[in-house]
Amino acid sequence: MSSNKQSVGILDSLRMDRVRTILTHRYPYPHEHSRHAVIAVVVGCLFFISSDNIHTLVEKLDKNVKWWSMYSCLLGFFYFFSSPFIGKTIKPSYSNFSRWYIAWILVAALYHLPSFQSMGVDMRMNLSLFLTIYVSSILFLLVFHIIFLGLWYIGLVSRVAGRRPAILTILQNCAVLSMACCVFYSHCGNSAIVRERRLEHKNSNWFSFWKKEERNTWLAKFLRMNELKDQVCSSWFAPVGSAKDYPLLSKWVIYGELACNGSCDGSSDGISPIYSLWATFIGLYIANYVVERSTGWALTHPLSVQEYEKLKKKQLKPGFLDMVPWYSGTSADLFKTVFDLLVSVTVFVGRFDMRMMQAAMSRVNDGSQQGDLLYDQFGEKDDLWFDFMADTGDGGNSSYSVARLLAQPSININRGDSALNLPRGDLLLIGGDLAYPNPSAFTYERRLFCPFEYALQPPPWYKEVHIAVNKPEVPPGVSGLKEYNGPQCFVIPGNHDWFDGLHTFMRYICHKSWLGGWFMPQKKSYFALQLPKGWWVFGLDLALHGDIDVYQFKFFSELIKEKVGDNDSVIIMTHEPNWLLDWYWNDVSGKNVSHLICDYLKGRCKLRMSGDLHHYMRHSFVKSDGLGPVHVQHLLVNGCGGAFLHPTHVFASFNKLYGTPYDCKAAYPSFEDSSRIALGNILKFRKKNWQFDFIGGIIYFLLAFSMFPQCKLGHILQDDSFSGHLGSFFGTVWNAFIYLLERSYVSFVGALMLLIAAITFVPSKVSRKKRVMIGIIHVSAHLSAALVLMLLLELGVETCIRHNLLATSGSRVRQGTEEKGLLKKKNPIQTLVEMGMELCLNEEEDTQKKAKVEGYHTLYQWYQTVESEHFPDPTGLRARIEQWTFGLYPACIKYLMSAFDVPEVMAVTRSNICKNGMASLSRGGAVIYYASVFLYFWVFSTPIVSLVFGSYLYICINWLHIHFDEAFSSLRIANYKSFTRFHITKDGDLEVYTLAVDKVPKEWKLDPDWDREPKLPQQQSHSRRFPSKWSAAVPLQDPIHTVKIVDHFVIKQTDDSSTTASNGSIAH
Repeated sequence: MSSNKQSVGILDSLRMDRVRTILTHRYPYPHEHSRHAVIAVVVGCLFFISSDNIHTLVEKLDKNVKWWSMYSCLLGFFYFFSSPFIGKTIKPSYSNFSRWYIAWILVAALYHLPSFQSMGVDMRMNLSLFLTIYVSSILFLLVFHIIFLGLWYIGLVSRVAGRRPAILTILQNCAVLSMACCVFYSHCGNSAIVRERRLEHKNSNWFSFWKKEERNTWLAKFLRMNELKDQVCSSWFAPVGSAKDYPLLSKWVIYGELACNGSCDGSSDGISPIYSLWATFIGLYIANYVVERSTGWALTHPLSVQEYEKLKKKQLKPGFLDMVPWYSGTSADLFKTVFDLLVSVTVFVGRFDMRMMQAAMSRVNDGSQQGDLLYDQFGEKDDLWFDFMADTGDGGNSSYSVARLLAQPSININRGDSALNLPRGDLLLIGGDLAYPNPSAFTYERRLFCPFEYALQPPPWYKEVHIAVNKPEVPPGVSGLKEYNGPQCFVIPGNHDWFDGLHTFMRYICHKSWLGGWFMPQKKSYFALQLPKGWWVFGLDLALHGDIDVYQFKFFSELIKEKVGDNDSVIIMTHEPNWLLDWYWNDVSGKNVSHLICDYLKGRCKLRMSGDLHHYMRHSFVKSDGLGPVHVQHLLVNGCGGAFLHPTHVFASFNKLYGTPYDCKAAYPSFEDSSRIALGNILKFRKKNWQFDFIGGIIYFLLAFSMFPQCKLGHILQDDSFSGHLGSFFGTVWNAFIYLLERSYVSFVGALMLLIAAITFVPSKVSRKKRVMIGIIHVSAHLSAALVLMLLLELGVETCIRHNLLATSGSRVRQGTEEKGLLKKKNPIQTLVEMGMELCLNEEEDTQKKAKVEGYHTLYQWYQTVESEHFPDPTGLRARIEQWTFGLYPACIKYLMSAFDVPEVMAVTRSNICKNGMASLSRGGAVIYYASVFLYFWVFSTPIVSLVFGSYLYICINWLHIHFDEAFSSLRIANYKSFTRFHITKDGDLEVYTLAVDKVPKEWKLDPDWDREPKLPQQQSHSRRFPSKWSAAVPLQDPIHTVKIVDHFVIKQTDDSSTTASNGSIAH
């Protein structure tokens, strides 16, 4: 086969689908086979542990309450730390880092606690064995893959083998292989030993089923599963024979007998089966890998090309971005947002305004200027449907859900016995904040354009790099805007769009012609639209001032005088709802807008609509006797276009604007639901804002930094009653607080800076005295939590030291020969447990210098003492490996094991500080000590700091009605999305429908209807029956099927404002 084209043609004629799959490299290769191995190892672990040791666990459960309590506390903190990452893959790689980090320090802590050995898992022995086999496996497999790639390069194996395996896959396979060896050794014994352990039954008031007369019950049979395990070990994992039972090559590779010429002095005929087991697993891996890569995986997974293409489409995903993590301590976008905001407020506000430049760039004569700002292509229609949305460009799922509804040719909604059909709007109005957290090419393209292009594709001739210099650039064959029958889009900028001085908005909105399939003819950031039946839309640009500039005011005031009739109706569209925000902040803004509405429109403004607040609320004027002029009939806020949800109950008391009383006619979500949703800050803050760990953990460590170590804790442990323990504990916490105020430097400065930040964080609408009180209470909660966690960690270390589980010196000695004789009478697991306990005894004669050095490698020193006894090496293979690697191999093992000596390092250095003072430590020793403390304190503190801060937000939003932005941005809620659809009827009335989706889908699939529909070369997407590419993976969750009407009202085009009809409600 000389080329791919020739091979494919021959295969097509012969219909050799299976062979085609093998030879064509463009088809995906499956993951390596480690997933099945992981499952097998996990099942094996559960079987061995439950069958071999559940009786021991039950026997000792009531005798080790203290240690089990410590385990519960330790595992609880570790669970809450890792809970945001369970069952999901989070980008960036902090999720994977946290998983490995948790596994590391958790194992380092567990192997020092004795009661875990009652479950049959000797953490010291397994950890040492695991690291040894793990390093050996990595080195061996790396050499194998290098050789295999070399064979592929010279053409001795199939070209399918050219795909290089991922390094992480090799590491995972080595980890699984090492775990399997550890499980085998721990539960099936060593060498030729097959244990037949007899249960020593003891009567217990708690566990009466151990009595002889009850041994035939189902529970007793379950607890005696160890007998089945012994049969498995003796039949499936029978110990290997001697070294001479193996061929010459296997002897040399596994045992090194070739160097001894068949025999060695002092060699034992009993060989540890761990070597053969490791060689067996390595051989299985190599055999499986070679077979898969040389012959092709398709022999066992035959798929035709047609079947593969169908499967590929099912597996396609849109790749939407997640909601913006506003509390991330590692997001570069958020730091850029803060920087851009500072620059915008400092430079642009009051100094440079893009709106001035737009006015200056307009032509001098009024006609040309109005041509850039006034659009009348819809004015001659008999009726018109148009849509309004705002605050999109956050999470891809929520933004696409709204865009998918906007793109549908029509939406059918059942209302009781009748069906309502709402056609797609010919005009789409977007009320600002197009992308979060800051305007940039990346956020506009991925968070705004991507969802809209999936919902309604741009025309075939559209190019992303095209710049529209002579707008409007109507499609080919269309003479003007009035002849174009596709949907059009007009956009005003929001405060987030102004963070870079409106640069990105001008580039992507004013100098591009298409937002997906919506045509954008606008040239400036503000505009006026003349609609049918005397209706107008004024799109105002408030920038960061919260008001229009003088050039906008001049344009709109002159337009009102010249073209807006006395009986016309005007819709004012702004980004910010000044009426709600001014009431909330007790401020007055938008004076120019108010002047335009009250003194120029004079009652012709029938509706003000805006976004910025990410919820839906409508207020309508209340008719009453003696009511003055009604400047605005309806106030509508709908910022549910894709951004996180905002509360509604905070604004429930608003009732007046321009001296006119208003009543809330509709709110989505309802006030009750909004208050209930805020509860999520207590339970879900860390799950939604796991990147806050970076900030919270460091803050808590700084608060407790000066309190480490606590050397005098004996009074807490010596009290007999629980109340005495508790009193001594909190007394010590109070003493630590006094020490922080009187003698600490680092912690005091940290607490002072935190207090200043907390007071500043309280909204300015609160009085200064209340701000100080709230800040002090907030910081006091954090400081108390940090000191309690510090003392809990110190008590844990002190308890382990008092029970000889953590040494205060590095040298460890064995007990006398009497105990060694007793060890020989016990089974291997009990032997290892008691050997580990005896090695925990202190040698008080050691100097502190020796303790400080040797304490960092106690696990490796312990492993060396038991290595030759439990892993016989009759031919000296280990010594030769050390010689061949120039000492690198044992050094790797030593320093890998030292990584699990973190609690030992903490205890040794702590004892040195308590005896000789902090001055006895070198700078490097102090860094190592505080680093080891931070590793554990960070895990303990991050769930607590999130709990305290989340509780603070909940109390503030529901009781004090402050922090409405901070308390709901933390929840990152993608649900409760909506947009408003308007209809100007032939009679001139304005029908208003607000459509909403309670729950946004998280999973999408290729829409089969979109995929099947024929697509003509020059056909625009708005003419298709199924314009959107993706549908919900669960059809019943698709927005098309779950959309509902949450508000409906009609604005009559009449001078009598009291004839407005309304059909909205507050609770939905």
